[in-house]
Amino acid sequence: MANSTIDIFRKNLKYFRKQLGLSQDKLSELTGISCDYLSEIERGKKTPGFKRMDLIAKALNVEVYMLFKPLD
Repeated sequence: MANSTIDIFRKNLKYFRKQLGLSQDKLSELTGISCDYLSEIERGKKTPGFKRMDLIAKALNVEVYMLFKPLD
């Protein structure tokens, strides 16, 4: 599924991270989520729970729903 909800989430995570000029390492520091886990999320290997999604959204200065809204 090219436009599944989790696919949109992972693409938006990477988009917002890059917009802020954050590396996965820096986002890891800001969230307390391991860099390996963040990488696996962005590659579609892992799906985070809501608590981690909330931590990510706060670190990216966006509301959680923005991580699920198609940007195209």
